[in-house]
Amino acid sequence: MSNILRRDVFRHGVGVGLMVASLDPILLNAALAQETPKRGGSLVLAQLSANRRSADASNAKHPYFIVDANTRAQWNCLTWVNERLEWELELASKVEPTDDKLNVWDVTLREGVMFHNGREMTASDVVSSFEYHRRNAPFARQITKVEAQGKYLTRFTLDSGNSEFPYILAEYNSVIMPSAPLETIGLSGIGSGPFKIVSTDPNRSIIMERFDGYWRKGFPYLDRIELHNREGQQEAALNGLRAGQFDAVLSIDPRALLQFQSDPAYDIESAKGGYSFVIQLPKHVGSPFLDKRVRQAFAMAIDREAIVRIAYGGKHGWVGNDSHLMITDPSFVARPGGRDVAKAKRLLAEAGYPNGLSLPTLYFSPQLPEVPRYFQVLQQSVKDAGFTMAIEERPNDGYIQFRSGESDVGKGKFHKFAMTAVGSRNPGISLYRMRHDYVESGHWSGPEHDRYMSLYAQAMVTRDASKRKQVYGQMQAILHEEVPAVLPAGGDTFLVKKKNVRNMPFHPQIWSITYDKIWKA
Repeated sequence: MSNILRRDVFRHGVGVGLMVASLDPILLNAALAQETPKRGGSLVLAQLSANRRSADASNAKHPYFIVDANTRAQWNCLTWVNERLEWELELASKVEPTDDKLNVWDVTLREGVMFHNGREMTASDVVSSFEYHRRNAPFARQITKVEAQGKYLTRFTLDSGNSEFPYILAEYNSVIMPSAPLETIGLSGIGSGPFKIVSTDPNRSIIMERFDGYWRKGFPYLDRIELHNREGQQEAALNGLRAGQFDAVLSIDPRALLQFQSDPAYDIESAKGGYSFVIQLPKHVGSPFLDKRVRQAFAMAIDREAIVRIAYGGKHGWVGNDSHLMITDPSFVARPGGRDVAKAKRLLAEAGYPNGLSLPTLYFSPQLPEVPRYFQVLQQSVKDAGFTMAIEERPNDGYIQFRSGESDVGKGKFHKFAMTAVGSRNPGISLYRMRHDYVESGHWSGPEHDRYMSLYAQAMVTRDASKRKQVYGQMQAILHEEVPAVLPAGGDTFLVKKKNVRNMPFHPQIWSITYDKIWKA
């Protein structure tokens, strides 16, 4: 089977990427042909949305702990997800299932790919990397066995069929590292990417220099990249851009666009449907969210349109559907009915709260600049239906551990009524996040959960993308009724850069940005 046909069969492309993708390709290529990429120079970036994991001096070069999730500068994966959210080959030259069960996949590697330490990548490195990933990365835990079938061939055995498995191979927690014991693999920071790590300041910055042995011949163009964490410091980052400290700022607030749209010194790059926020609804003993009617009422009470209008300026946001799918995904199904305060009040009364309900504190972290506005609007809008709750901002450091807690109620450390940001992914990954054992579902359980997971299993062994889409629609209908979690609204992603920074498009998945073709005029 040819690679093009194989991608047509197995990928589930979103089909909506950067705004530039809609341009006439002939005109676009003609415009690009007028400039010859220039080699050399440094690119200094400020990132407003960094990795939630906290690093220290012992692990700051590990791909799981670098200053943010932009791993493609230092490492590569077997596949890559492009700006249209279609998977492509990267370190692999072929990815295909061995049979129709779709639970065993063979991956043929590119030959001649060199690591930063001068050693060639082989199947043993893939095996070693995924022995680590399948123990530590949620999406890779479906891999039960990974075996070298030769120097450049690796076989993955899954716990069940997965028609969208190539997307798993592209995750930022799926990078290929030189083989090493599980205790030390990745700590050196050595990868096969266009840039190699020179130094790190944990949770603050990382400096990289070009790797002359990079497997994509002729790339990268830049000599050096500096990436600085400015999470929660948008104005400081933008002031740094104006002052010449930075060449670009990633993940800016949609409202900040107004400052730069008419300024001829800067360009804005955007990606539609980049992220949304999930509010996990704990279902431990004593939680009001054990009652489905309370969950339904809460979802109905939120003024999602107001969030889009106030937090995103209207056109740069979109109404969520309480699944992890983004509006740009062809499988996305809108919530039926919209906001209904009167029905929310009736549901609360039926649940035993005729005079309203005081909820626990809703926690959030400033993962993106507009988050405080987002949750202030949400807090005010649910009052109309009788919900009262405090909201509290928590620091980014340690936030994952804080919101996730423990599921053992006896320890008194169960998961929180809290939010987290989620990015654009394929439906197979996105809809799997509502399973019982994942905290974002609030550890949802019951007959409808079991039916949901049965449908998921059906979709994963369905080759035809249009038939999978039908199953995904049934799964979303269950979520609309059960409301395991609430995902009220999401936004587009933006970067602002100086005019002399060329060929730096933004990506709906910020962790999938590539840096090898960027250059400075």
